[in-house]
Parts: sequence; C-alpha cells; structure tokens
Amino acid sequence: MNTFNFNDLFVFDLANNHQGDVAHAREIIEAVGGVVQKRGVRGVFKFQFRQLDSFVHPAHQSGSDQKHIGRFLSTRLEREEFEELLAAVRARGMVAMCTPFDEESVGVIREMGFDLIKVASCSARDWPLLEAVAEAGLPVICSTGGLSLGEIDNVVSFLEHRAVDFALMHCVAIYPTPSEKCHLNQIDVMRNRFPGRVIGWSTHENPDALAPVAVATAKGARMFERHVGIATDAITLNAYSSTPEQLDCWIAAQQKALQLCGSRERQPDADEIAALDSLRRGVYAREPVEAGQVLQREQIYFAMPFAEGQLSSGQWREGITAQVNVQADGPLLLAALAIPAPSEVQVIKDAVHEVKALLNEARIPLSAEFEVEYSHHYGIPKFREHGAVIINCINRNYCKKIVMQLPGQKHPAHYHKLKEETFQVLHGILHLTRDGQERTFHPGDTCLVMPGVWHSFWTETGCVFEEVSTTHHNHDSIYRDAVINDLPRKSRKTTVDHWGRYQLPSMVCDEVETNDPV
Repeated sequence: MNTFNFNDLFVFDLANNHQGDVAHAREIIEAVGGVVQKRGVRGVFKFQFRQLDSFVHPAHQSGSDQKHIGRFLSTRLEREEFEELLAAVRARGMVAMCTPFDEESVGVIREMGFDLIKVASCSARDWPLLEAVAEAGLPVICSTGGLSLGEIDNVVSFLEHRAVDFALMHCVAIYPTPSEKCHLNQIDVMRNRFPGRVIGWSTHENPDALAPVAVATAKGARMFERHVGIATDAITLNAYSSTPEQLDCWIAAQQKALQLCGSRERQPDADEIAALDSLRRGVYAREPVEAGQVLQREQIYFAMPFAEGQLSSGQWREGITAQVNVQADGPLLLAALAIPAPSEVQVIKDAVHEVKALLNEARIPLSAEFEVEYSHHYGIPKFREHGAVIINCINRNYCKKIVMQLPGQKHPAHYHKLKEETFQVLHGILHLTRDGQERTFHPGDTCLVMPGVWHSFWTETGCVFEEVSTTHHNHDSIYRDAVINDLPRKSRKTTVDHWGRYQLPSMVCDEVETNDPV
C-alpha cells in the first residue's frame, strides 16, 4: 500500500525549541544527529512552517493575548535561515520533514525539497490545507490527536481517494501527556481499522518516562516522534521536549522493547528445544524386543531421561515396528524404528487444526451449523499437497461457499458444465490460472469464472476466499486429469457436518488411532 517506507522512523520535532536562534538550532541538529548515528536508526528531523504575515490576523501581529501567537512571532526564522538548517540536517544524514500550517507553506516545502510532509493534529480537519498537502505529491504522516474514529476515517478516505502515500500517528495533544491519558490501546484499534497502513506514536509524555514507548512498540507502533531541544542558562525546555541524553535513553528503550517482542513467526529456539527435551519422557522397552516386531502399548513404557534421537512419549503410536533388537529397559531410537504413516483420519484432523487457525487469523467467524467438504483429488494421504476445505453455506438459486487452502495446497485444473462462479479473496494470496493465464489475487480482489472455462488455483501463504455462484450441482466438474474424473465422488471428497470430528472415522477407509487428538 505504501511506496515510501515509513517503518522504523524516529521523528524529532524542532518546533520552537530553536528559540528563533539559528546557532542554537544547529546545535540541536548536531546533537540529535549524534544520537541517531550512535543508535543506528532512521532519523527524521522536522520543522514547522507558518507564513506569519498572513497566518496571524493583522490585529494580533503585536500585543496578542492568544497564548501561542506571541511565541510564534518571537521565534520567527526567515526562509534562508531554514535553508541553512535543512542543509545541516542533510549533512547529518537525516531525512527532512516539515509541518505546514497554511497553504503557502506547502509550496515552500516543495520548493525547498523536503522529503516528507507532516499533518499536525490541529490541521487534520483543515480541509483547504489538506487539499494543498495532497496536491504536493510528497509522502505524508498524519497525526490524529483529538480526533474521533469517525474523523480519522474521514481523513484516511480523503488521502486514499487522492492516492496520497501516507501513514498515521496515534497522538494525544495534551502537553505533557499524563500516563492515564496515553490511550495506547488506540494503536491496536488503528492497526486493525487500517490494515496495511503504518501506525506510529507521537508522544508528549514526560521525556524521562520510558514505559510508554516500550508499550507502544509492543502494540505495533512502527514510527515514533518526540519534541527535542537543549537547555541552556537562558533557555528552559518545556515539559515534553527531550534533551539529546533523554532521547538516547528513549530510543534505547524502544530498541530493547523491539528485541523483547521478537519475531512474529513462531520458531522455537534451539536452546528452548534443548531445555524442553531435558524434561521430556522417552520411550523404553518393557521387555526384550526382536527386530521385525510390531510394538504394542503394553511392551513399552515412558520415562525420563529423554535421549537425543530417541522416540518421545508424544511420538508414540500403535503399529511402530522395531528394526533391530532392543534389550529390556533399552531406549527405542528413531533411526531403528519403522513408523507408519498417519492414518487418513489423522491427516484430515491435522489439516482441520490448521484451517481453524487460518480462519481465526482471518477473523472469519462461522455458525455452529455448516457442512464441510474436504476435497482430496489424489487421495487423503496427499491432501496437504492437493486439496481444499470448503464450507458450504448456501445452495439455492444462488450458492455461497468459503474455500480455504493451506500453504502449498493446489487445486487441479477443471471446469464446470453449468456453474458460473466468482471468487473474492478474504485473506492471504491466491494464485489462479484461468484459460492458461495466471494471475495473483490479494484480499479484496475478485475473479469471474464462466462455465466451460478451465481454471486451477493454489496458494503459498494459505488463503481464504469466498465463492459466490449459481446453483452447485454434483458431478458438474470436469477435470483435466482423467484419473480424477474416473474416481467415484467419495474417493475425492469427504463431506461431513460441522468439522466432522466424530463422523470422520466412519467416512474414511482406515481406522483412527486411539491416541489421535481431536
């Protein structure tokens, strides 16, 4: 969705902490650049532009009692001074961003060659300004402080309709922000509401507070923003701006949180496996076992310790054959055993567990009443390579199904004599060949398949898609592989009520093992 990579940005807002002093501002840029280099992060230095002669009403150009105007006017910098500071930012290897507060400033930002535009929370409902920002053609980060969800929806729709490349910042516009008003759960809400958009955390809490940035990281925030400055004998920082030293601690806390969160992929560590293996039970022979003997439960027992290469208690199943002699109390080693393939019932049950997880991940709920069809065109043992799981929802003058494929599953080429169907991808990525033309479909994409059109599909990621069609008729599918056409329907499809956990043993050819998990 995004062209610009908004991930892992650290935004440093200079605002008026430059105090209208170019030398002081350069000192801040230099110090922040040192922290960025030390921590190895993607630093974004941000200015704020207001064309004060037109931005401030003539009656308030002097002596205004509005609390912000006096500060804006007293810390005014001219364009050539900002150009000097922009060059300092570039010299420090940082990305340059600017917040405009009026339309004229947007033009100045483009002329000066900034990399990004920031929309401040107070401007997120300023539609004339947003029009100018959208027309600028630069990547945009939009803060959402003080906005309702409906108002955020409006801004997102506005930017999407204008093809703006943008990301969002959760923000609380209270300076400084107390802990009870950080509302970091809103990061979850925004990530779920706007999938594909990078969500960040623009923070105004006490700069010594490190827990908020750690929690925001754990919540999935991938951009972070702080006001920065340097205190001097003459300059006192506000309560929400970080010194370079505080900034260093803040970034370190975020990096530590990211390390603690780790990968989103669940891959047990070798040390973790070794630690658990030391607590497992191994399988031992209760009595002498001869090579070629099919083992029964009463001939073995489970005990610690579990040795490397040994059959564990969790791997035990009836029907294992010893390939060498084993003495009483001796370990059963995997390399010396012939372990039967999983039963056909177990193949389907294992797949059902994965399918349920896929539906949960896709957030697709089902009622308690539905029919499931397990399609296994080349037999149940090959179901994980060739097959699909189909939830039959409605079949009247119209038909609706939910089709699921696990990672790596393929559905063989076929056409329908009568049925016209449309697929819409709900989750994952689907590859489909239609009349010899291959296409890739992402969530939201649709594909029409007319009667008589050859098509096949597969997925590498795992996929859930909806099939809406005319009425489904059995024996309406013609497969390119004649072997499939010659099979009786029950040999290539198993249909059960609900998930069929109690029906499956009677629906397939072999028996379920007594220790098959349900």
